[in-house]
Amino acid sequence: MPEVTNLFLCLVHRFPMKEIEEAEALQNRGLKGCIHGRPDSNRQISLMDVETLEKLGIPPGAVKENIATRGLDFQRLSVGQRLRIGGSLLEITLPCDPCSRMDEIRQGLQDELRGQRGWLCRVVEGGKIRRGDRIEVLAVAPEAARQEISR
Repeated sequence: MPEVTNLFLCLVHRFPMKEIEEAEALQNRGLKGCIHGRPDSNRQISLMDVETLEKLGIPPGAVKENIATRGLDFQRLSVGQRLRIGGSLLEITLPCDPCSRMDEIRQGLQDELRGQRGWLCRVVEGGKIRRGDRIEVLAVAPEAARQEISR
């Protein structure tokens, strides 16, 4: 079963992420204490899989993810999919496109991460998230499915 391997907060832009053992996801906000969490944003929490990080030789937290996972098949996830992580419920909102700052970590990393940079989420239900928490993949949110059909 997929699980959380690492949790991170961004306290200051362009500084290393702070690794933590436990986080509080705030409904429609993001992780408590993280400067990337904003109300009504589609970019409240970022997810990245450690399998991709390991393949590219990058340590967890380096690409600014909030939650690093193991065993979660990112290629099978889609916008609108909901994830139960610990006591929280997240909804996938967007694929996370690698920005030019990735090349500050390693030249060429932005291109290497294209199509495999992870997902951005919003917090549907707040709750605690801890290292080692299981991740349950739920159905696509009904309103997201309706939006996809109407496109």
